[in-house]
Amino acid sequence: MSEVLSFSQRTQAVMARMASLFTGRLSEQGAGSQSLPVNLGSYDFARTASGSSTRLQSVDQALVWVVVALLMWGMVMVYSASIAMPDNPRFARYAQTHFLTRHVISMVVGGVMALLAFQVPTETWEKVARPLFVIALVLLAMVLIPFIGKGVNGARRWISFGFMNFQPSELAKFATIIYAADYMVRKMDVKERFFRAVLPMGAAVALAGVFLLAEPDMGAFMVIAIIAMGILFLGGVNARMFFLIFAVLVGAFMVMIAASPWRRERIFAYLDPFSAEHALGKGYQLSHSLIAIGRGEVWGVGLGGSVEKLHWLPEAHTDFLLAVIGEEFGLVGVSLVIVLFLWLSRRIMVIGRQAIALDKVFSGLVAQGVGIWIGFQAFINMGVNLGALPTKGLTLPLMSYGGSAIMMNLIAVAVVLRIDAENKQMMRGGRS
Repeated sequence: MSEVLSFSQRTQAVMARMASLFTGRLSEQGAGSQSLPVNLGSYDFARTASGSSTRLQSVDQALVWVVVALLMWGMVMVYSASIAMPDNPRFARYAQTHFLTRHVISMVVGGVMALLAFQVPTETWEKVARPLFVIALVLLAMVLIPFIGKGVNGARRWISFGFMNFQPSELAKFATIIYAADYMVRKMDVKERFFRAVLPMGAAVALAGVFLLAEPDMGAFMVIAIIAMGILFLGGVNARMFFLIFAVLVGAFMVMIAASPWRRERIFAYLDPFSAEHALGKGYQLSHSLIAIGRGEVWGVGLGGSVEKLHWLPEAHTDFLLAVIGEEFGLVGVSLVIVLFLWLSRRIMVIGRQAIALDKVFSGLVAQGVGIWIGFQAFINMGVNLGALPTKGLTLPLMSYGGSAIMMNLIAVAVVLRIDAENKQMMRGGRS
């Protein structure tokens, strides 16, 4: 009997010792996670799951649901903003659901492409960074070739594939993020040899800018330039050199505006859109956008009740979708859109910081580049609709009508979700 008790006591002692060692190891991991420069979130380091539960836990569900909410709201607003367009002789042969149907198809295709992109490891994106950027440049050049590029309202920005029109500038935005992140990882000595290291990337972005300005699409070039500058800064460029390049870039844009009569006229129209000179010209869109938002007041006139979408506000379903939201949902609706995009951009930037804290620099820069892209483009679109910025042809990400934009936005979000899943897997002790 005493031998049995002795064996039981020894067993309990061994188990207690193992428990104390295991607990100590977990506390060390917890302390290690606290020492990282960012908040990695409340992930369970000890638990390992398998099968479908692992896949479910690897996806940032809050991020997914915010994206889904923006997509669904955008779909409703695209239908509301385009339902009366067949009354226009230009669109007389279209059904009332024409733009809604095409928008839904774009969302479905984009969702499938996003699911495929989520399966691609970030190491693969790093390997194809340069070929992808070259493909984007080739497509931008093809837009300018007669009988290949498709022109609308005096701008050649699309390539027709029969069932859909593809806008290469949207691919160029995503390709710039991948290329710039890969470039900064390969040129980590950027602080010591700044101009030698940055000049090739600057030349590549400038070449893309030449193609975009020839379309012309200055708005897309601005987004690409800001993406490249943001990744440059986040990748380790010292502040003095960064602001020097920023000043050069601002000066270049000012020269382009000064050298273009119609761009100058657009600036003057922005300063006084209701003047007799501009109200029926370059200030027409802005003036009617402000009228729409003013009619909405605080609570809006109700879904479907917009008057400005009835052939008064051009491009109501694309560039000026926020104005229709402001008219039908008022200040409350516009504020909600702003909050959703603020949360989305911040969450994506946090995922990038987590990846960098885990020594995944390329993944971190890619995620932060996507955050810059979505946040800056949403900021420009909202500023234009609210009269805070001159009119530019940029859509509201994830919401406005546009197949190429929706597809590339969803692919970019899928890449961010993949980066977040790899972060969580690495923090659980597995390989990314």
